[in-house]
Amino acid sequence: MLEPAVIFLRLVQFAGAMILFGSSLFLIYALPSAGPGSGAQLNWSRSLLGWSAGALLGATLLGLAAQTSVLAGSISEGLKLSSLTAVVTTMSLGKAAIVRAVAAGLALSAVLVLRPGRPLFWLCTTLGAVVSASLAWMGHGAASEGAGGPVHLTADILHALAAGVWIGALVVFFGLLHPTTGDARNHHAVHGALHGFAGVGSGLVAVLVGTGLVNSWFLVGPARISGLWTTPYGQLLLLKLVLFAGMLGLAAANRFRLTPALGAALENNETRQEALAALRQSLVVETALAFLVLGVIAWLGMLAPVSAQ
Repeated sequence: MLEPAVIFLRLVQFAGAMILFGSSLFLIYALPSAGPGSGAQLNWSRSLLGWSAGALLGATLLGLAAQTSVLAGSISEGLKLSSLTAVVTTMSLGKAAIVRAVAAGLALSAVLVLRPGRPLFWLCTTLGAVVSASLAWMGHGAASEGAGGPVHLTADILHALAAGVWIGALVVFFGLLHPTTGDARNHHAVHGALHGFAGVGSGLVAVLVGTGLVNSWFLVGPARISGLWTTPYGQLLLLKLVLFAGMLGLAAANRFRLTPALGAALENNETRQEALAALRQSLVVETALAFLVLGVIAWLGMLAPVSAQ
């Protein structure tokens, strides 16, 4: 009963971190600095960052209690101050959770105090980067020992940051194109953001693939490649790769077919609505796949890797 709760809370932390970091960063680099189409003009940007920070804070604290309960063997033992103190002071996952909770709390406070705009977005980006980097201590990245340990940990951190940039952008695109929140006056800005994200997306894919190969070397290894088909960890990892491939396919369609189609249809209201609908549908599926990937990652962190079996 406790392990499903831990997996769910891990998923919420992953999602909250990705949105806090990646969405804030996207509002800075992909949208105009002021005026129509800017992040400051979006009436939902503040709510997006506030809810992500609040969910992240709550899931981090509950996740720490749940993880401690798993380690202690029961909820009653896990909620004891001595057990929580031991995890926080002696285990890297506990220390990372405190860093994550503090950063999330600061981000939530900033959202409540500051107006939407570049200062708030930069602050949330910085705090979100700290949170995203801390996720490496929730998984296997911080467990590798020896000379390869720092390499594995660094790859895990870069993997989380790159994923955050991608997923955070998807969430903002979804808001920009959603029929109930999107603004027809912003469609030119949306097209510009889609076009500009194409280059960023290529770099993100390179980082994700490269760091993913490094992580696989440590967690699977060339000598245990058969474990991809014979162990629960390997089978989930293959599922993650299939979902990621689906995201790549949709991202390629967005870049090479749907975004140019929107650009060509901007001056014609009828064809513009058709282009927007097609792009919206593609982004919904891509975003859903992204969160399924996060769910698989949350589960993988609870299993022994192939290299340890």
